[in-house]
Amino acid sequence: MTQAELQLISLLLQEHFGEIVSRVGTFLIHTGCQPLRVIAKDTDTPLDQVKKALCVLIQHNLVTYQMHKRGFVEYAAQCESCLRMLRSPRYIYTAKTLYGDTGELIVEELLLNGKMTLTAVVKKVADRLTETMEGKDKNDGKSMEYSDVSTTFTQLADTHFVQRCPVVEEKEGTEGRRPPIPSLVMNEKEMFCVPRVVLVGRGKRRRSSDEDEGASQSKRPKKEPDTSQDDGIYWQINTERFHQHFRDQAIISAVSNKMDQTSSEIVRTMLRMSEVTTSSNAAHTQPLSSNEIFRSFPQGYNISKQVLDQYLTLLADDPLEFVGRSGDSGGGMFLINLHKAVATLATANLESIVQERFGSRCARIFRLLLRKRHLEQKQVEDFAMIPAKEAKDMLYKMLSVNLISLQTVANLIERRQSETKENKRLLEKSQRIEAIIASMQATGAEEAQLQEIEEMITAPERQQLESLKRNVNKLDASEIQVDDTIFILESYINSTKARP
Repeated sequence: MTQAELQLISLLLQEHFGEIVSRVGTFLIHTGCQPLRVIAKDTDTPLDQVKKALCVLIQHNLVTYQMHKRGFVEYAAQCESCLRMLRSPRYIYTAKTLYGDTGELIVEELLLNGKMTLTAVVKKVADRLTETMEGKDKNDGKSMEYSDVSTTFTQLADTHFVQRCPVVEEKEGTEGRRPPIPSLVMNEKEMFCVPRVVLVGRGKRRRSSDEDEGASQSKRPKKEPDTSQDDGIYWQINTERFHQHFRDQAIISAVSNKMDQTSSEIVRTMLRMSEVTTSSNAAHTQPLSSNEIFRSFPQGYNISKQVLDQYLTLLADDPLEFVGRSGDSGGGMFLINLHKAVATLATANLESIVQERFGSRCARIFRLLLRKRHLEQKQVEDFAMIPAKEAKDMLYKMLSVNLISLQTVANLIERRQSETKENKRLLEKSQRIEAIIASMQATGAEEAQLQEIEEMITAPERQQLESLKRNVNKLDASEIQVDDTIFILESYINSTKARP
């Protein structure tokens, strides 16, 4: 792990789980596998707090455990999983884009809790959606059906965005005693199978104390889902599937920018047809016939089979080589060259970074080196048509600077934390006032009363809050943008490693 990665993980653990969990997780990242008592001693943390911190980290797949040959349990941090916390907003937004508010909240709950049963997710999401439904009257009868949430959950499982967690293998230790650590196993065939459970009922709102006192005793409580139906079957998000979706969207966008919307829709259709059958590290998708693609094309596009074939031919002949041929049966067989597409995207990102940081002449040298692989300095001068002194300076700059670094993301997080800390008192005041207003609205307060409460924040304070909000939004957007670049480059590296 580089120092930048260690710093970033420490910041992410702090933001998501607080000081104690961050202290334990950071210690394991720095030191490797360690037993419980060593963690407590070296971090100067009480044993019971270390146990709770490890439970949280294990629950979120950020720490694993194993039995040491000397007979004690040791714990190890999963650095890659820790870094993936940076992508949590993208996972949630993707679920919202594909499956609406219900999908968004399902993924958000799984991320917040690490692992959950289907019935627990359904109840929590149905309650949250019911709380936000239109209508200020709490007794207007509007609520979210458990069955609707369950249907969306099944769709996420069918497309592999959520998956089952490994289950504890039932086996006894020596002399009939329980083994020191549980052994987890995963049935690959059931990884995406949703258990058949009966979920009848609706989400409910939290009642205020006044409502609780005035509630009629004759009213029957809304039916709760039977949580024993799927007891022991836990679910988590499948980050690899989300990453596959990110990659596919980048490919679709590149085709749209290079050609047109119809071409990108053809590529989108091919990727969608192969999304579950193609592994995340495959070099290309499964071959698809022209007839299959035509039958799966969105109905909204009024395109004939002949025009589709012409587009497929253009895509296959394009220098990008995102689409390739693999045969002539079924009107022609076509596939998406995933490795080639990711390599092209990675190259474009690097060229953009070099041009932004060092200018167009450095970008010309960089493109030349990418194409020729190895060149001496004199050859760089000749091929790039740049004077010797300038070429030498530019090569030195690119050699001495680390072009892509996670340090950038860590700096952004620290800047955001600093901005928030400096305005802590004002933020707390704003939150208190918002809570008071929300409470008064729920009890039917008049507009004049609400206006009076809102005026507790002065005009300069409101201006300061707006400025803080703009700055934090910019920093959040920058984090996502940097992570998007890192994702493309990581995808290329992983794709290269996976090639035979």
